[in-house]
Amino acid sequence: MNKQSIGAKALLWIESNYNSLTKAEKKVADVVLQDKEKVVYSSVTDLAEMAATGETTVLRFCRKLGFRGYQEFKLAVAQDLVSPSENVHGAIDENDKIGEIAQKITSSNSQALKDTMSLLQEKELQKTVDALLSKKRIFFFGVGSSGVTAMDAQHRFMRLGFQAFCANDAHIITMNCALTGPDDVVVGISTSGSTKDLVDAVRIANENGATIVCLTNHARSPITQYADAVLLASSKETPLQGGAFASKLAQIHVLDILSTIVALRRKAEAFQAIEKTAKSVVDKLY
Repeated sequence: MNKQSIGAKALLWIESNYNSLTKAEKKVADVVLQDKEKVVYSSVTDLAEMAATGETTVLRFCRKLGFRGYQEFKLAVAQDLVSPSENVHGAIDENDKIGEIAQKITSSNSQALKDTMSLLQEKELQKTVDALLSKKRIFFFGVGSSGVTAMDAQHRFMRLGFQAFCANDAHIITMNCALTGPDDVVVGISTSGSTKDLVDAVRIANENGATIVCLTNHARSPITQYADAVLLASSKETPLQGGAFASKLAQIHVLDILSTIVALRRKAEAFQAIEKTAKSVVDKLY
């Protein structure tokens, strides 16, 4: 069976080849078959814990099915579950009126912010604030859509007077992390918490003694094992919805809360920096 046919019928392939799986792989298969919808929204660490196995077993299971990794496997499962349109647009129907679409999206985004507020832990925010105020440099890293969020964060904190930097290229992120040390804070932004390029780079910064903060949707994901503080955002998205605006809004919301707290903690310096940066570009506007 080639990869294309496996991808189209991932769940059927699991069922038909169940007896050929190892004992540990069968545990993974059982979880997938029993709760397919939950798996689509789970990280590789989540699935490993649900199956009482290791992440390596999950990855081996996915590769035995012909997939390069867990994300590609989740994508195939998502395609099996619902129509392509629902995968991309969620509960929105193509026959919905414009007003209905606007209302559904507004409700979804509002819920993401409310859920994010419920997930945010004050102690994690405090640890992050303490690190940002005590270290010399802040690095914001993200790949893909999360890289855009990293750029927003760098812009905001730079205007508050911090030595803030950002990168979204995997090689640049890794090289930056290799040059970090105890005086640095690295903020890794990843909705899935499983982006290999980012996780591998953050591990290097962690080994160098940098303080690691991760902003993710998954409390149990590969990136969190290297984090000194974990900031959780909330937005459910299938693999086909990667980079959804709701996820980005949730990330920006957390960063807005964080930057506001930090600005209030160093009010004089922050106001002076905002004033200086505003004046520096005043002649750029009509």
